[in-house]
Amino acid sequence: MLRAHTVDQVRAAEAALMTTLPEGTLMQRAAHGLAYAVLDFLGGRGYGRRVLLLVGSGDNGGDALHAGVVLARRGVQVEAWLLGESTHDALAAFRAAGGRVGRPRGGRDFDVVVDGIVGIGGRPGLRSAAQEALAAVADVSVVAVDTPSGVGVDTGEIHGPHVHADLTVTFGTHKACHLLDPAAAASGAIHLVDIGLTLPPAQVEALQAADVASLVPRPEPDAHKYTRGVVGVRAGSAAYPGAALLSVAGASCGLAGMVRFVGDPTVADRVRDHHPEVVGAGRVQAWVVGSGADADAEAMLRAALEDDVPVVVDADALRHVDGPVGVPAVLTPHAGELAAMLDVERSEVEAAPLAHARSAAREYDAVVLLKGRRTTIARPDGLVRVTTTGTPWLATAGAGDVLGGLIGALLAAGLDPFDAASVGAWLHGAAATLASGGGPVVASDVATALPRVVATLPAP
Repeated sequence: MLRAHTVDQVRAAEAALMTTLPEGTLMQRAAHGLAYAVLDFLGGRGYGRRVLLLVGSGDNGGDALHAGVVLARRGVQVEAWLLGESTHDALAAFRAAGGRVGRPRGGRDFDVVVDGIVGIGGRPGLRSAAQEALAAVADVSVVAVDTPSGVGVDTGEIHGPHVHADLTVTFGTHKACHLLDPAAAASGAIHLVDIGLTLPPAQVEALQAADVASLVPRPEPDAHKYTRGVVGVRAGSAAYPGAALLSVAGASCGLAGMVRFVGDPTVADRVRDHHPEVVGAGRVQAWVVGSGADADAEAMLRAALEDDVPVVVDADALRHVDGPVGVPAVLTPHAGELAAMLDVERSEVEAAPLAHARSAAREYDAVVLLKGRRTTIARPDGLVRVTTTGTPWLATAGAGDVLGGLIGALLAAGLDPFDAASVGAWLHGAAATLASGGGPVVASDVATALPRVVATLPAP
């Protein structure tokens, strides 16, 4: 599990650790980890390479300067552009190691720029001096120290100019901005350096393959179709029959024992033609409602809620949710749908997905899965999981219908709404990546790939 801690949590952990260590030890740990990550970024070869440090007045600037000492000793030509008053003893050590200080000439001749401008306590945005320095090296790859300067560390939000890093080297733990868009898109690849922090539970997480493997429901030796869970699907309409097919395809991935479909008779015939294992109305352990339901969405949602079982509410059915639904629920809006539910602009949701997903989870007393490049899943108590699997090719019509069916199958098989939503989103993204092979993918391909993804999970 990747866990992202807040600035306050990190500072408290650092302060506790520093009482047990000689002065400067923690910064040296961070600096050595940074230096070796930069060397790896350079392909392992230091001699003859040129590195520019953009150094602010905070601890990130000290980390960068100490890393510059290590790099200089490995034959790297290191220069430091000071963007604030540096009081660190690191500056003297950097000069002593042969590092040059001053505004460089030929800024675009560097192999890499190290962003040590602003630390984790900095406000979003950048001052003009930092913007000027970044503009001078605009075509050079950037390695950020801890977080890209200028982003909202605890929120993942971006307000104004900021660094776009190719690699971010962070210390002790991930931060929310590494996982949550839009800041995650500015962080590049993430390299975590262990500096020995002891940290409390985090409020932002990201499942990894081993976590998913431990959560995926697996049949007992004496299992039968009813003990493995029955998921019902109420979806589709004469106008959108494909939504029903795709929702059923997600539900029919094999993680539940049986799938029932209830809907327009003509649509039901098409569903049975494509999925002969699907049966009609009857008792279920979970419902999936709303994909392509059109004018029937309200009636479908009302009928599903009468069974008093967990429900996945998607697409058209979301328009008819005006408060807590009264049963365990997963709501699966995209940014536009969530904006309508919260009466805000779509751009506001896209700029602050963490805040809006949490707000909706509280308001509707449900797990809210906000779809996006980094799908954000929020629980009413504020715990959040971010999905890091997937491919840009997954932005395709019908993919959300498959996801809704998959989450419903996991609910029916016994997972609670938060686990069902986060495991479903992880599997959905992994299946898209597998199915695409680096190229285009359509929603039905994602559904087809789901069993293969489950089969390749590590042993729990």
